Amino acid sequence: MNSFSAEKSIFIEAPAAKVWDALTNPKLIKQYFFGVDVISDWKVGNPILYKGSWEGKSFEDKGTILEMDPEKRMVCDYWSSFSGLPDTPENRQKITYTLTPKEKGSQLQILQENIPTEKAREDSEKNWGIVLEAMKKLLENEN
Repeated sequence: MNSFSAEKSIFIEAPAAKVWDALTNPKLIKQYFFGVDVISDWKVGNPILYKGSWEGKSFEDKGTILEMDPEKRMVCDYWSSFSGLPDTPENRQKITYTLTPKEKGSQLQILQENIPTEKAREDSEKNWGIVLEAMKKLLENEN
């Protein structure tokens, strides 16, 4: 079976510590990530749960924190209840968040791997674009 990857990157005029907080603080996540509630203790090996509604349908997506290097990199696996696939290791996608300090801000890159279809890849890239722009707006307006 083929799998696809989605990648998005954005420059945010905020220090890495502030962007990292936005990636791991449920109160901030809810403000820029489609109103989703996120539950996690952000420790390697532990779960991450995403609860919300999309187009009138409730969802509960989940994953596991695989790697954590605060203010630099986080890797988690991810399974969506909308995928139509059973929650098995081979159906879990991998999401890598890489944060790089830059002059006057930070570069945030998202890489989502093991996406099952081209259509799902396109949807992921579109959604990450919306999420990252909303995060940028939130963080830059706080300055």
